[in-house]
Amino acid sequence: MRTTEKIDGYDLSTSDTEEVHVLAVDDSLVDRKVIERLLRISSCKVTAVDSGRRALQYLGLDEEIQKKETNGFDGLKVDLIITDYCMPGMTGYELLKKVKESSAFREIPVVIMSSENVIARIDRCLEEGAEDFIVKPVKLSDVKRIIDYTTTELREGEQREGARARRRGINKRKQREGDDDLSSSPPSTLSSSASSSPSSSIQSAAAPLSPSTLDSPTRRLKMTSSE
Repeated sequence: MRTTEKIDGYDLSTSDTEEVHVLAVDDSLVDRKVIERLLRISSCKVTAVDSGRRALQYLGLDEEIQKKETNGFDGLKVDLIITDYCMPGMTGYELLKKVKESSAFREIPVVIMSSENVIARIDRCLEEGAEDFIVKPVKLSDVKRIIDYTTTELREGEQREGARARRRGINKRKQREGDDDLSSSPPSTLSSSASSSPSSSIQSAAAPLSPSTLDSPTRRLKMTSSE
């Protein structure tokens, strides 16, 4: 099933095939519906929440809220977070810091939205690790740009992980082959001197002291003359 819409001069087709899962965070119902609609037009799966706390709850990063109530979310993997900057209770900047402090979610791109174009605010978010900063009203071109580089990063990450897995498989195979070679190799042969028979070695060592040499008439004559 496919539908076609035209917004901001773009002819778009949306389908049931959704590749990027976006967590959209905004306390304004109107703004939340706008960003949700733009993301769905861009073939994204969207989970929309109304506060930073609810976003942390969805990600499993707010233990206090989880103890008080069940979240009702399905816990799908999140590929991108888009959050408003000014929100009651927890700002988008504070949510950004929480995400970047998490070892499990720090690699997720976070995009900040704001109705105010404040340079100091933008710089602070970017220094904290935000992927981008969008000034409201959010346009479809903004969403398309974000989704494009998010999709590219996801594809490159999958390719890198696949390459690492292949290298691990090759190394394991080489190690097994090396172990097989060691187990099947014949024992080393002894040197010619070590492989000679014990009797010949003993005879060779005892040759100077043989009785026949000591008892020969010439030997006895020489000994008698010297005395």
